[in-house]
Amino acid sequence: MKELLNSGFLSLKDYVATHILTCLVPAFLLAGAMVSFINKQTVLLYFGEKTNKLKTFFLSSISSFFLAACSCTVIPVACGLYYSGAGVGAAFIVLWVAPSTNILSLLYTGNILGINMVLARVSASLVMAFIVGTVMMTFFSKEKLNTYYTETNQEVRNPIIGENELILLVLIFTSLIMPNYLVQKGKYLYKILVWLFFTAVVFIYSLKFLDKRKIKSWLTETLFFVKAIFPLLLIGVFIVGIISKIVPQQLIQKYLGGNSIKASFFATLLGSISYFATMTEAPFVDTLMKLGMGKGPALALLLTGPGLSLPNWLAIARIFGIKKAIVYVLTIIILGTIVGWIFGNFIF
Repeated sequence: MKELLNSGFLSLKDYVATHILTCLVPAFLLAGAMVSFINKQTVLLYFGEKTNKLKTFFLSSISSFFLAACSCTVIPVACGLYYSGAGVGAAFIVLWVAPSTNILSLLYTGNILGINMVLARVSASLVMAFIVGTVMMTFFSKEKLNTYYTETNQEVRNPIIGENELILLVLIFTSLIMPNYLVQKGKYLYKILVWLFFTAVVFIYSLKFLDKRKIKSWLTETLFFVKAIFPLLLIGVFIVGIISKIVPQQLIQKYLGGNSIKASFFATLLGSISYFATMTEAPFVDTLMKLGMGKGPALALLLTGPGLSLPNWLAIARIFGIKKAIVYVLTIIILGTIVGWIFGNFIF
């Protein structure tokens, strides 16, 4: 029991030391800014439930490629979009694509696993994104429609966000992605220094160009996300650390070999529970492939590893509701299994 608890605390210690400042803090600030500054009714025109679904899903998927976020970091961002008026399908597409297939992770995957795996990851993630969006919209769109009133011609003329607020969003987004983009090797301290610089720019700009009322609203919304999500993330990371100690590596190797539907299912299940920070999934998968894991299960793990995690489940249930969390997680597990099997047997 002592070893299990130590494993959980070590996992928690690593998470706190390497993710809070450079990942979660800017993600929470971004979510709070989105809720505070974005015109909710204008968002409905582009990402709302009544908008053309192909257009909405495409915009959600493509924009998510540029957000280098893990399964936990992306939750505040998706929440901010959702509570700014976006449809449930669009919000959950962002929740899926950003961690599973962002540009940073694709570049790193290409360096380690090759271009074929990158192309497979992109195509599989996009297909899964459209299915996820459709499933979530089918089950929960009426609930969202009852929450916001219908847009009018006046709302069409309103800008989606003010100029100063837009610049602030861009600066916050920059503080979120730059530590990972600029510092891909070396000490984590370098990432902190990059984050400190861009975060200082964020607050200097906000103090100069935003009035106190808007800043207060932004920070209040940010604090709401912190209180709602952060404790659950810590609990989930602790549990993942314990699970990693319980499951022996030999057992993982045994059940992930080949390209059977069973191997893809276990790879998907492993990925959906475990926590992977952005870019850490590629070397992990590479190690398992050298030990005999098939390419299909490898793809499934590449997608679900960064895309889902136990902390991710808990936070989604808290913010979006238990029903949405169950439908979303089950959909990803089913799709991940099928995608891994198809690619492993017919495409690779």
